[in-house]
Amino acid sequence: MAELATIARPYAEALYEVARTQDLNQWAAQVDELAAVAANPQLRQFADHPKVTASQVFDLIVSVVKVPLADGVKNFLRTVIENDRLAALPAIAEQFHVLKNEASGVSDATIVSAFPIEPAQLADLVATLEKRFGRKLQAKVEVDPELIGGVRVVVGDEVLDTSVKARLERMKVALTA
Repeated sequence: MAELATIARPYAEALYEVARTQDLNQWAAQVDELAAVAANPQLRQFADHPKVTASQVFDLIVSVVKVPLADGVKNFLRTVIENDRLAALPAIAEQFHVLKNEASGVSDATIVSAFPIEPAQLADLVATLEKRFGRKLQAKVEVDPELIGGVRVVVGDEVLDTSVKARLERMKVALTA
């Protein structure tokens, strides 16, 4: 079977073409919700059962989703289910976000910190990171006490690791070399 990213790309591009004439943020939220539901192993097991019809899978997903779905998103979901691509839905959502971010000049950033970051500190950190990466960033913060201190920032395929854990690892490598 082809890699999920390869399968997801044309679906994400088609979805983006339809969504860009409307509220992209609203569509992104709905697609995220569908992706979260589609990632559920019990739903996937139900959908893969040979006696379950595409309309039953569609009805179940629509009943579980917490946000109201636009007609275009419902049509998209029907297409994904009928083409047996439910497993690719999380990858489709991810690629949809990439397209949405490219169009708006924004990148997603994951900031991993050893401690919770206060809103004022986060605003300062994001401003500094935007200068460093040269683009607007939409930050998401995760807490990982194993970092000991500092932060690790992931923007696309770029990583900026200023954590104490990373510094200790570099010192270890330098001392044992």
